[in-house]
Amino acid sequence: MSEDPRFQAARLVLALRQSGVTDHRVTEALEKTPRETFVPRPFADAAWENVELPIDCGQTMTRPVTVGVMLQALGVQREHVVLEIGTGSGYVAAVLSKLARRVYSIDRYRTLVERARMTMDALGVSSRVELRLADGLMGWAEAAPFDRVLLMGAVPELPEEIGRQMAVGSVAVAPVERGGEGLILRLEKLADGGFSETLVQKARFGPLQAGVAREL
Repeated sequence: MSEDPRFQAARLVLALRQSGVTDHRVTEALEKTPRETFVPRPFADAAWENVELPIDCGQTMTRPVTVGVMLQALGVQREHVVLEIGTGSGYVAAVLSKLARRVYSIDRYRTLVERARMTMDALGVSSRVELRLADGLMGWAEAAPFDRVLLMGAVPELPEEIGRQMAVGSVAVAPVERGGEGLILRLEKLADGGFSETLVQKARFGPLQAGVAREL
């Protein structure tokens, strides 16, 4: 008999706090988003564990504690419009929907976008989340400017097109590969169009790829 998800969620909140995620809105959003709904059935028992899990198209779900660290650094407020690059299972977009006014999320894999849409429809959060099959590195120009941008895959640097779609004072959190090391950076857009950066933590992500996948 599997453990009650409520106990598993409470254990995740404890792990988040132990990792320095103290923002109550972030921990509550993670606790109240049913991660098991987004996990492929063979891995459902591990849905609330702090581990990466495989999903379709050779992609993975990021560890939930890492998601919490990134969301705390992002600092999403209720009035914000958020862009997410790398929808994956849709789990992070669903969490963001509890924090922001509107979430725009892009993935290059049709299979992932369609499954994420079905899951969010079933959970009743799709009214606050818009999904698109597209090249995430090009952003979502017609929905710009964005208050917050979250990249769920590694880039050498913040793509210029995404930077242009950010409002002054807005924040992006992005995994960056630099000097052979994986870093999660918090980037705040300055009035001159440049960015100030802060290291959030070291972590390795798979790379974000350009274009739209042809077959998946």
